[in-house]
Amino acid sequence: MPQPDVTRLLIELEGGRREAFESLVTLLYDDLRLLARRHLRCQGNMITLHTSGLVHEAYLKLADRTRLSWENRGHFLAVYTKVMRNILIDMARSKLALKRGGDRVKVTLDEHHNKVEAQADELLAIDQALEKLAALDERLARIVECRFFAGLSEVETALALGISDRTVRRDWIKARTILHGLLEETRLDPEPGPRN
Repeated sequence: MPQPDVTRLLIELEGGRREAFESLVTLLYDDLRLLARRHLRCQGNMITLHTSGLVHEAYLKLADRTRLSWENRGHFLAVYTKVMRNILIDMARSKLALKRGGDRVKVTLDEHHNKVEAQADELLAIDQALEKLAALDERLARIVECRFFAGLSEVETALALGISDRTVRRDWIKARTILHGLLEETRLDPEPGPRN
């Protein structure tokens, strides 16, 4: 995958040429499938979406936003992975809404259903902790999205965010530490607010 083609397509995309987005997705399709596979691997059996399906769902969400300012390949992949994560979060929320009586159909729960519900709860806890991290420090949250969810290297993350790879390395350690604490808080208090 020659970098100049990606750069040229990003420039055309920023200029509003819709076909450039399709060409870019085609050119980076293997990378996008790898990102989707990483996301889905974390979900276990909770999500019934396949790798290509997740890439295509994200494509549909991004196709109308072609006038975004795309900085480079890493930035494109970081945005794409964030959209994939949001799709999976929405699916987990839907599953939990059904669990809480959203469809009003009585179902006998077995071990598989309990595992799926636990995975959905865990995904939502991670999302909630990542939102809290973003409120504390947006850059730390973006580094987690790039490193953990997109699987970008330190150098790719640095390019995507316009910072040094040394800063990425330092902030990645800091972000994981804070995120771990936030996840512990979420597990101890899954539904913040007044209790009866």
